[in-house]
Amino acid sequence: MSKQGFVYILASKRNGTLYVGVTSDLLPRIYQHKHGLVDGFTKRHHVHRLVHFQTFDDMASAIQHEKRLKRWKRDWKIALIEKTNPRWLDLTNTL
Repeated sequence: MSKQGFVYILASKRNGTLYVGVTSDLLPRIYQHKHGLVDGFTKRHHVHRLVHFQTFDDMASAIQHEKRLKRWKRDWKIALIEKTNPRWLDLTNTL
């Protein structure tokens, strides 16, 4: 049985620094980012606001989409966020 996957975008603020990630368990992963438990880019740049996420039936599909999304131009990522979250609200509480 395949594990479900999630691709997510975090932002420091509206039109701020963006981070694209993938995980099999979204809520705990966002908690780790928000509380500085993950060393690296998001901790250094204070990128903690969940502004977009997508669910996939399996991790392989999620990883494939994450790699594609990371190659996107910044403007395309912003358009994707604003399509479903025009106010750049933190979506953590909707999980």
